[in-house]
Amino acid sequence: MSRKLFYVTTEMAPFASVSPLGEFSVNVPLKLQELQHDIRTIAPKYGFISERKYILREVIRLRDIPVEFDGNKISTSAKSAFIPKTRVQVYFLEHDEWFKPLSSLLYKSKNGRILNDNDIRSAFFSNSVLATLPHLFWSPDVILCNGWQSALIPALYKQKYEGGEFYKNIRTVQLIHWLDEYPKFSRDAYKKAGIEIPKSLDKKVINAYSVSAEYADAIILLNQPGKDMSKELLKIDGLKDHKSKIHTIDIDYAESPDYSEVVTKINEVLEKLFD
Repeated sequence: MSRKLFYVTTEMAPFASVSPLGEFSVNVPLKLQELQHDIRTIAPKYGFISERKYILREVIRLRDIPVEFDGNKISTSAKSAFIPKTRVQVYFLEHDEWFKPLSSLLYKSKNGRILNDNDIRSAFFSNSVLATLPHLFWSPDVILCNGWQSALIPALYKQKYEGGEFYKNIRTVQLIHWLDEYPKFSRDAYKKAGIEIPKSLDKKVINAYSVSAEYADAIILLNQPGKDMSKELLKIDGLKDHKSKIHTIDIDYAESPDYSEVVTKINEVLEKLFD
């Protein structure tokens, strides 16, 4: 059955890509669209993305979108484009502080060090994604949240947004591509986002996937050959308690992934959400 899907990512080739997520975020939306889903994608507008080259267009209703963040009203804007040579729409969120200054390394500085505000930026991005919906005049059936970068969306939706005109009956799906240090967010990131941390996860540093598992309707683990990530995933606080939400899909990023097979399995997970 056709669904309205909102695909959230911080990487998408050729606009910005530092990992296989960039190609994944082209092929998966495209093949979901081929299955007749109404899919729209959203990503940050980094300063190095050429508006002329990729034909980014201003949309009046997407100017000055108010976002509640860190106890303040901050505004973001969005421009519209398409993934080159496709009809998959991309909304690019703009912000002079959080997105524009980043280099093409995205999560690291030019000397290779991991940026110490990745978690705060992710918190702002997640809030901004949800804040755009009333301005799109479009409400998705499912939000697909890629990686730690958008792992706060399930909690934000349930705690802050659910019930509004454009926030009814939305399912959230967390996609996990790798297990590394990036999802370990400071308490400050959750506070600025406006998320109340579940008491069972009350620690100084909290894995964003732990919070996502509490609120997401499904979790998709993209498991790679030779890396039994499913066992490692269950070691993260709170994940074992939500084992029934986890669906594992094998993907070989080292070879040319069979995205048709991956999308078929993702689509099966989506359909189960509406059984």
